[in-house]
Amino acid sequence: MNLKEKYTELLANIGFDEKAIEKKWFDLEKAYSKKSRHYHNLTLIKDMIECFEMYFDNLKFPNEVLYSIFYHDYIYISSKKDNELKSAEFAVKILPKDSNLNSKLVFDIICATQLHQHNTVEDINWLIDFDLKILARDWSEYQIYFEQIRKEYRIYPDFLYKPGRAKALKHFLEYEFIFQTDEFRNLYEKKARFNIEREVLFLT
Repeated sequence: MNLKEKYTELLANIGFDEKAIEKKWFDLEKAYSKKSRHYHNLTLIKDMIECFEMYFDNLKFPNEVLYSIFYHDYIYISSKKDNELKSAEFAVKILPKDSNLNSKLVFDIICATQLHQHNTVEDINWLIDFDLKILARDWSEYQIYFEQIRKEYRIYPDFLYKPGRAKALKHFLEYEFIFQTDEFRNLYEKKARFNIEREVLFLT
């Protein structure tokens, strides 16, 4: 099932009619396909959905998680600090009035992708880990990732970007754990820390 089919099936299940689904997909595809998006694009959504499908049986609210995956980076402007909040507000606002989706949970899930900190709601922890799995890729893939991020922040010169990026990465290293579920910690924690430490060295 491709991305559009997955999206169409989800929206049909949560109360959107066929015409609305077509319009919403057009808008979503347009948002994630902007030229400024080198990493936060449909490829990221596809990668996260692969994780979603792999760990589906661990989720209590799969529709809310999947909907949040599609919309968590809907609004993404590298110079802004409220992208997650704006994306969460938008995702909730467009839900049909008779939707069977838990809109508060959707809002909370998307907002949680700003700080990536442990949550009392386990489904939020799973989505955070889906979002951060890129940190544990093989170094060659991880390097492509941080080069894509750099392109998204190209409005900033190196003397501003490098210290800012290094500071953000060091926050991850200060956490007791980067990943929020035992599954991801066991599989990816060591590799993610290695990659982040290596990128920090690259930046300094």
